[in-house]
Amino acid sequence: MNESAPVVRPARPEDLPRLVELIHEHIAYERSAPRPPGLAARLGPQLFAAQPRQWVLLAETPAGAVAGYAACSAEFAFWDARHHLHMDCLYLADGARGHGLGRALMEGVAALAREQGLEHVEWQTPDWNEGAIRFYDRLGASGLAKRRYAWPV
Repeated sequence: MNESAPVVRPARPEDLPRLVELIHEHIAYERSAPRPPGLAARLGPQLFAAQPRQWVLLAETPAGAVAGYAACSAEFAFWDARHHLHMDCLYLADGARGHGLGRALMEGVAALAREQGLEHVEWQTPDWNEGAIRFYDRLGASGLAKRRYAWPV
């Protein structure tokens, strides 16, 4: 990769196949269970609706290849009685790490929060993902100790 500035932009409908590839890579990277088929068909209408409530930013290498994404939505915090931007996922393909794309994505997420009138961003990362934890610490983010639960109903 050369030293050109990375490009971060909103996902477009034609990006959906590559985004789904990256999501499946991310699922495998986080050692998560495979998801049911049809992800693109479920995801597309959510991301590209007239008034979307979810946003995806894509990171491109200087050569123009989509190499990562950040997926966000607004979330309401009752204790603060305010919305914030929840970053559900941030992922960079293996060969794209360490070249400034992660920082560029995080700057894009911060800009998205400001654009939506939201004062802060929250996210989580697995406690075993030491590289991500170091990256977020270098950004100046603070970690909050909590355990995440999932409850099928």
